[in-house]
Amino acid sequence: MCRDPTDRADPRLFLNRELSWLQFNRRVLAQAADPAVPLLERIRFVAIFGSNLDEFFMIRVAGLKAQLAAGVRRRTPDGRTPAQQLQEIDACLHPMVREAYACLHGELLPELAAEGIPLHRLEELPELERQRLAEHYDEQVFPVLTPLAVDPSHPFPYISGLSLSLAVTLRDREAHERRFARVKVPAVLPRLVALGSRPGWVLLEDLIAVNLARLFPGMEVVEAHLFRVTRNADFDVEEDEADDLLLAIQAELRKRRFGAVVRLEVAGDMPERVVALLQDELGVGEPETYRIEGLLGLSDLHGLADHDAPHLRWAPWEPVVHTRLPHGAETPARQLFAELRRGDLLTHHPYDSFTATTERLVTAAADDPAVLAIKLTLYRTSGDSPTVRALMRAAEHGKQVVVLVELRARFDEEANIRWARALEKVGVHVVYGLAGLKTHSKIALVVRREAGGIRRYVHVGTGNYNPQTAKLYTDLGLLTADADLGADVSELFNVLTGYARQRTYRHLLVAPTELRTQLGERIRREVEAHGEERPGLIRAQLNSLIDPLLIAELYRAAQAGVRIELVVRGICGLRPGVPGVSEGIRVTSVVGRFLEHCRVLQFSHGGYWLGSADWMPRNLDRRVEVMVPVRDPELQQRLAVILDLLLADNTHAWDLGPDGSWTRRQPGDGEEPVHAQAVLMQRARERGEGGEGERPRV
Repeated sequence: MCRDPTDRADPRLFLNRELSWLQFNRRVLAQAADPAVPLLERIRFVAIFGSNLDEFFMIRVAGLKAQLAAGVRRRTPDGRTPAQQLQEIDACLHPMVREAYACLHGELLPELAAEGIPLHRLEELPELERQRLAEHYDEQVFPVLTPLAVDPSHPFPYISGLSLSLAVTLRDREAHERRFARVKVPAVLPRLVALGSRPGWVLLEDLIAVNLARLFPGMEVVEAHLFRVTRNADFDVEEDEADDLLLAIQAELRKRRFGAVVRLEVAGDMPERVVALLQDELGVGEPETYRIEGLLGLSDLHGLADHDAPHLRWAPWEPVVHTRLPHGAETPARQLFAELRRGDLLTHHPYDSFTATTERLVTAAADDPAVLAIKLTLYRTSGDSPTVRALMRAAEHGKQVVVLVELRARFDEEANIRWARALEKVGVHVVYGLAGLKTHSKIALVVRREAGGIRRYVHVGTGNYNPQTAKLYTDLGLLTADADLGADVSELFNVLTGYARQRTYRHLLVAPTELRTQLGERIRREVEAHGEERPGLIRAQLNSLIDPLLIAELYRAAQAGVRIELVVRGICGLRPGVPGVSEGIRVTSVVGRFLEHCRVLQFSHGGYWLGSADWMPRNLDRRVEVMVPVRDPELQQRLAVILDLLLADNTHAWDLGPDGSWTRRQPGDGEEPVHAQAVLMQRARERGEGGEGERPRV
């Protein structure tokens, strides 16, 4: 019997958000275990796995623990309480972490050593090398260290989040008593200490551990074991109570350092009495304690993955200059604007050059005498952003420059505060968005005086104005001189910077005012128009899909016979393949060299859309998001090909089953391997060489 997908109280129809995210991180770990991936890139995937877990504990686990402490019993759409979720997270994570360390220490580090790039143990080194390291310790490390005693007159010290520490047990020869001390492994020093006479490194914590006697003269060092804590890093700012949002964010950042401990990682050989002491002092129990057989702090492996060994990493990828911009980053401003007047331009990074297109719109506008104003939303950017430098230059040239800086972009708050102050100093009008809403949209507007009057040029994208992530993330963008879209974006900036109450636009779909409603209407339109001659089809690429209302709409469409194909990189709360509900829904995830970050929608009766919004309650109800229609038939065809390739991938794609498990797809007998990202790179090369490159084929 068919279930009613409108019954959102039925937990059988939904997958759990947190457990789904853990399955995504397992797919990341699978890349580290894949021998087809170059060795240093495999190590980088372990580092990404570790940094993902750090953030998961700091935000998601911390949030569940806070709910538990507050007595919250509200169930998620899949029917789980906070306590149940924490129990299942623990059950899932402990074996996954063991799997990651088995991969690192059982495969990757031995293979790296076989390549002549070992991570040495100090006791394995010859005496001359150990002596040189001892001198390095005396000169560079010892002056930075601060031993902290723990006894009745010295309370247990504050341990900062994600820092490495040595738990040191000492014996007082005079008092014949055991003592305990903590020595922080200083983050200001490189964790990998290079050797002088041979290739490879030793770990900074090992160098400190063998020289602890220098820190405690007159005491006997009995043992030392590494540990690491993770703290709650989530915070909320009540903007209605904050007279100055910037100052309020700065205050919350200071509080973040003192968040509750949500995870304790200890070296696997740490004695239980020392583990118990740390658990007691840090206020954690056995479920939050992870005994690690190997290197603590996997995220630090990024430094190892950066080693200069080109034969152990992917061949460098050089983004291709768009065929309509033959002079690339040096394209004169007038030529760029003329091309946009000739027709819309679709960018797909990192295959298409970010510098020559998205970034060029702003850098060209900054120096163009005909440009009167530039407006842009800034969510995340790099440390030395050419886009931001261009905005500052434009303001110095006397142009009207407005930048909406989102101060609450998690873990980029401090960087955004610095940019906001730097922009204000040169006369840029800096605003911080709407009360209670994060501005997550990726929009830029250039206003130019031309012979025919004032004309607006617009960029709407899926990714941030960040040249670094543009090399690593796949993102789409639309560059256009369309008058209606220009008017829409101009009016949206008036909403963001002023008191406008506009809720609808000519073509843009904007959250939180109408995007949710419009998406639901387009799904229902597919149901209404579905027929034998022109069957309904919904295809989407998203980062996350957990909104219960839209999931219910997709279930209804599937029951009506509409074919639904979804590419969801990370979290997916939709349960495909449920009899009578979702047999017609297919969910795929692609994890490869580049992080899939696009949000693109295709409705057979509702057109193509791209923009910043995932299908999550926070994006649809609590953020400013923008989706833009792509109406040019050639650009629509290009989007269709991208979706075709992702759905046809049989080397880096995973299929979601009705039980929430993911299965990696493999080529069948006689089937050609299809690696979507590799094909897109090859087609970009063909475009750059003047080849065909745009054929609508898979």
